[in-house]
Amino acid sequence: MYTNIITSQEKEIVTITINRPSKLNALNKETIQELHQAFKEADEDKTVHVIVVTGSGEKAFVAGADISEFANFSVAQGEELAEKGHALLFDFVANLSTPVIAAVNGFALGGGLELAMAAHFRVASNNARMGLPEVSLGVIPGYGGTQRLSQLIGKGRTMELIMTAGMIDANQALSYGLVNHVTSQEELLPMTYKLAGKIAKNSSVAISSAIRAINAAYEDGVNGFKTEIHEFGVCFGTADFKEGTTAFLEKRKPDFPGK
Repeated sequence: MYTNIITSQEKEIVTITINRPSKLNALNKETIQELHQAFKEADEDKTVHVIVVTGSGEKAFVAGADISEFANFSVAQGEELAEKGHALLFDFVANLSTPVIAAVNGFALGGGLELAMAAHFRVASNNARMGLPEVSLGVIPGYGGTQRLSQLIGKGRTMELIMTAGMIDANQALSYGLVNHVTSQEELLPMTYKLAGKIAKNSSVAISSAIRAINAAYEDGVNGFKTEIHEFGVCFGTADFKEGTTAFLEKRKPDFPGK
């Protein structure tokens, strides 16, 4: 079905693996389109509670965008490339109602780090290397890198990382707050699935509300507190709230219907 990615499902968890090992899983136009489709399908499937995105092999999560595709673009084409990328993949993933965890195995550079940052949080293997080297090509990050990196690690560190086109290792990324956990290559997916399993036990409806409320804090002209109040109220009308509160009062584990 897909040329550049592999999807699999185990219980409530879908794994999307970018599979272009000869190109270090670089994002080309076709891969971005396939990723959009895979994320969309997983998000629309009510049996899916968590999505894990990772790269094939041990060298790279995604080592950037496929530069050969846009080396000769005009100003207008460059702007359109970024806008389409945001709509199809990067903003799309960030605003997905199903939680997305990036399992960063190796290099996450340029568009690769931008994809990892679009996920709701990140787990990295200890051989991971992250950076936005675009200024070394005479361009800037165009898939949300300037915005999401500063949201995650602050303005000063973002300025330095982007201006130097440098790379940081997994432990530095952890100390910056760019990733939540660092583990060995062997333990990367098991640990990510363990976290996904904890998420999957909770109300998928409430989690979707939480994603919208948290994201609202980073949107211009949107009052995050008002969004939280609204989403909090919405939860009271759900079957999951009824089940969650009933289970708590009856001292049993909830069995959320996901509605």
